[in-house]
Parts: sequence; structure tokens; C-alpha cells
Amino acid sequence: MSLQGKVALVLGVANQRSIAWSIARALAQEGARLALTYQNERLRPNVEELASTIGAATFACDVSSDQDVAALMDWVGREMGGLDMLVHSVAYAPREGLEGRFVETPRDAFRIALDVSCYSLVALCRAAEPLMKARGGGSVLTMTYYGSEKVMPGYNLMGVAKAALESSVRYLAYELGASGIRVNAISAGPINTLAARGVSGFTEMRRTHAERAPLRRNIEVDEVGRTAAFLLGPGASGITGEVIYVDAGYHVMGV
Repeated sequence: MSLQGKVALVLGVANQRSIAWSIARALAQEGARLALTYQNERLRPNVEELASTIGAATFACDVSSDQDVAALMDWVGREMGGLDMLVHSVAYAPREGLEGRFVETPRDAFRIALDVSCYSLVALCRAAEPLMKARGGGSVLTMTYYGSEKVMPGYNLMGVAKAALESSVRYLAYELGASGIRVNAISAGPINTLAARGVSGFTEMRRTHAERAPLRRNIEVDEVGRTAAFLLGPGASGITGEVIYVDAGYHVMGV
């Protein structure tokens, strides 16, 4: 499981409750050198403060900008000496895509959600491939949710974006496998993050999950971090193109 000497880039840290932050801490505990990104100057102080606690470097990146993605990978190659692991924990949908009826989703909201939540993974993988290939391969991980498969009222547009993301994982795994790069996703149960609070009915979603999951509870964010460290590391060297559920077993239930 040791990640000593490996370089990891984690996108999506917002605060100490972020899934991305739990993953970053788990990777640091296994010995990885880390770099974290922040979207803009408003988020910079918080991300830099967290990064300092694990000795991570930081860099600005708006994943909806090809120029930002290219600049990020240039910086990683120059300052970090290469890249072994990429964590994509980024998702966004305008509020009008999460409220009301899905059929009334505005075209612009649909475009933005698919761009930020799905296409950004494709763009990052394309830019990261040369860095990972130069080091003999690497591993990519993204975050999804069961709302990609089943209707979760209130999840709406984000469910469609996550479905596209999971399909992208499979296509990327196929194409990047020749470069020795694995691509997987974790489907986590509902966690009380800043992003999750924007989903209508989230509190009820967590209550139902805890009642019906085989383990009769909600998951803890650190459980996702530990699973991520495994999937990104050598212990999962034969796993690619998969969606791994960390949801206390909720997804196996029919009712």
C-alpha cells in the first residue's frame, strides 16, 4: 500500500469536510507527495491552509478552462517532477438544474453541468497522460453517486452528469490502458459536504440511506479516503474501468 515517492494531484478540495480533502490526507499518510488545486482567489486561503498541514503544494485551476488545465500540468511536470496519481473530485450544476422538474432544465445549465462535472475529467486525463506515461503509468480516480443509475428526486441534472462521468471512466480506462494508466470511480453514499447541501432533500436522502443500507448507517468521509488510497495505489494494480461503491451496501438493496 505504500505510496512513498509517488506524486498525487488532487482537485476539488474546498474545506476540511470535502471528500477530496479526506483523500488527500489518506494519500499523504501513505507517503505520497501532494499538490492541491483551488478554483479562484476566494478559495485560495482555505486550500493553502489545509495544504500546509500535509506539506502539499497548491496551484490555481478552473477545470472549465483548457488554458488552466494545460498550465496546471506544465506546473506539475516542472515543480513536482511528474505525476502518478490524479484525483478528480469536481462537480457543479447551476441551481436551476437541481430545482423543480428535470424536464425543465435550461440548456445552459445542462451544458455547464456536463462540462464541469464530466468533460473536465477527459481534459485532465488528456493533459496528464504524457506525465504519467513517462513514469511508466499512473492511476486516475473520480467521484460519482448512485443517482447516476437510479432516480434520486432533487438530484436531477447532477444524476445525468454522473452517468456521463461513469461512462467516460470506462472509455478512458480502455484508451489509457495502453499507456499503463488505470481509471476508476468511487460511488460514495451521501456525505454532508458543502456541495451536497445544495441538493434538495439531502437530509431525507441521508436518513433513508441509513435506514435501508445493510450496515444500517451512513458512511464516514474517511472511509472514502481509505478506499481511494487503495484504488490509486499498487494494491489495485489490476483494477480499471470500475465503479467501486462505498455506501454501506445501499446499492444492493431493491427496496
